[in-house]
Formats: sequence, C-alpha cells, structure tokens
Amino acid sequence: MIKHIVFWRLNGETPAARHSQATAIKQALEALNGRIPGLLHLEVGIDVSRDADAAHVVLYSEFEDQAALEAYHHHPEHQKVAPLVRAARSERRVVDYEA
Repeated sequence: MIKHIVFWRLNGETPAARHSQATAIKQALEALNGRIPGLLHLEVGIDVSRDADAAHVVLYSEFEDQAALEAYHHHPEHQKVAPLVRAARSERRVVDYEA
C-alpha cells in the first residue's frame, strides 16, 4: 500500500477566504472516493489551529500500490479537481510512502 499525504497553504487573503477555498477543495477531492480504481481511501482535513506555521489543508489518501497512485494523478476525475487546488494554493508539500 502507498500512503499519499499532501499539505497546502492557501492564497486567500483572509481567514474567511481561505476557509472557503479549503471547503471547496475538501468537497471536490472527497468526491473522488469510489471513483478511481486503486484508490482505497481519501480524506481531507481543514486546519483548526490557525497556527502561523500550519498548513491550511491536508489530503490523506491510500492506494493499492505505486501504479495506482500514478494512475490517480492522470485519471480524468482527478484532472478535473487539480485546477481548483492549483489556483488556491500558495505552497505544497507531499510525502508518499509504503505502508
């Protein structure tokens, strides 16, 4: 199994704007559950700490294997969501690891 974790800081100028962006990202990404082969689990969390060093949004997902993760990146349903995330992010960090 591959675990794929992504953290984003968002570019909204106010906490309300960032929360709106985060909510839209959460809804769009979580809608991918059950729609992409090899994607076992996907959840999105929105930061509640408001710590200056915190990311605003985190994606936690599990895939059958590395091939399934690669297929996810190119899947048409994921490609529909990617522009929403790219437009809202100011920073991205990712970790993929075998479990």
